Amino acid sequence: MKPFATRRQSPRGAHPGTSVSGQRRHRPDYIIVMCMGLLMLIGLVVMYAIGPQRANVMNAAYNGSYSETYFAIKQFASLLLAWAAFALLAFIPFSTLKGYANKLMAAALGASALLFLVGNVAHVDQFAQATLGAYRWFNFGNLGGFQPSELIKLAVVIFMAAFLGNRYQQGKINDLKETVYPMTALLALLLFIVVVIQKDMGTGVAIAAAVVSMFVVSTMNWRTLAKIAAIGVAAGVLLVVSSPHRMERIGTFFSSANEVASAGVDDNNYHIKNAMIALGTGGMFGRGIGKSIQATGYLPEAVNDSIFAIMGEIFGFVGAVFIVSLFGLLLLRILHAANRLPDMSMRIAAAGVFGWLFAHVVMNVSSMLGLIPLTGITLPLLSFGGTSMVFMSGALGVVFQLSRYTNHKTVEIKEKTNANISSRRRVGRTRYAGRRSIA
Repeated sequence: MKPFATRRQSPRGAHPGTSVSGQRRHRPDYIIVMCMGLLMLIGLVVMYAIGPQRANVMNAAYNGSYSETYFAIKQFASLLLAWAAFALLAFIPFSTLKGYANKLMAAALGASALLFLVGNVAHVDQFAQATLGAYRWFNFGNLGGFQPSELIKLAVVIFMAAFLGNRYQQGKINDLKETVYPMTALLALLLFIVVVIQKDMGTGVAIAAAVVSMFVVSTMNWRTLAKIAAIGVAAGVLLVVSSPHRMERIGTFFSSANEVASAGVDDNNYHIKNAMIALGTGGMFGRGIGKSIQATGYLPEAVNDSIFAIMGEIFGFVGAVFIVSLFGLLLLRILHAANRLPDMSMRIAAAGVFGWLFAHVVMNVSSMLGLIPLTGITLPLLSFGGTSMVFMSGALGVVFQLSRYTNHKTVEIKEKTNANISSRRRVGRTRYAGRRSIA
């Protein structure tokens, strides 16, 4: 037997010696683990440092009984769950994940429907948490919460990887009835649930970014992509214009941009101005751990959406650049894996995780810098909260697993059509028929 001979992977899993699409398993990309670990460690340290200040704010505002270590302990528990999700999805064979793609999507849609019924129909506020007039979370008291939209992100990556990969193998990736219309309808349904019902525009943009990334990698032609993009942009504009609080955020963004140098702060630009103050007072090397002023109650959502501004205040410009660089390296490693995967479904899945993570990082950091309107979206692996961290870590676990099957060089995959498939089949029949006649 040749030293690099390979065997095909079984449908339900992979033995350590088997291969995927002719590519033998090898050492995974541990840089992904390194970047994850560093980002999580930084987030835990910051949460430990600002936790007492945040607890005091919450106790004063809501007459609560938060301890000084509450946020640090909750963040540590979230990290444990996140690493468990990473290990689980890094261990389960990707072929098995694809086999459960339909059930995973059904679970995500079912959880969203249940949240709607519990919050909007039954009005059981003990189990459904409302934000900006919409229910986005299940509330389980001391056990924490669960956000179905995070499950939707993971489900759409696995489901579309399986669906588009199958259509690619059939040569129907650009078929309107078989591929484009069903996927566009699914995306419209998901965005309706997240953006219209749950009123979460930031999560909707993240889902759209993941889907667009998967469409691009799937070899879908640019004309079709341009049409989908045009429809998406038109729908996005309509959703913004039809929502008063989104129009207010855009108006606040432009008014704040014109008044950056002014000293006046009102209710509309309060958040963004305090975020800029936090970043500005950090200077080059920061105020230091435990010395944040904005975390004492000046900056809203200091442990969640505004965590990057707090880190800029603590670690300064150098620390902020280091954090962004870690995200940049992590994104590059995901792209590195996607470009070298020989299997189309795997490439699409890695691209979806890239778009998901990229959208979160760009929107969160840009909003804190005043480059885009506030979106209310978390900074992955750093923000306080378990649901986002667990599902993002699980998605990175999928990429970590896929990195075992990459080639040494970039794999060029071209569009596959029905004509190409039928041509290869005819050639195959002729070749084998010839062999039988000679025999």
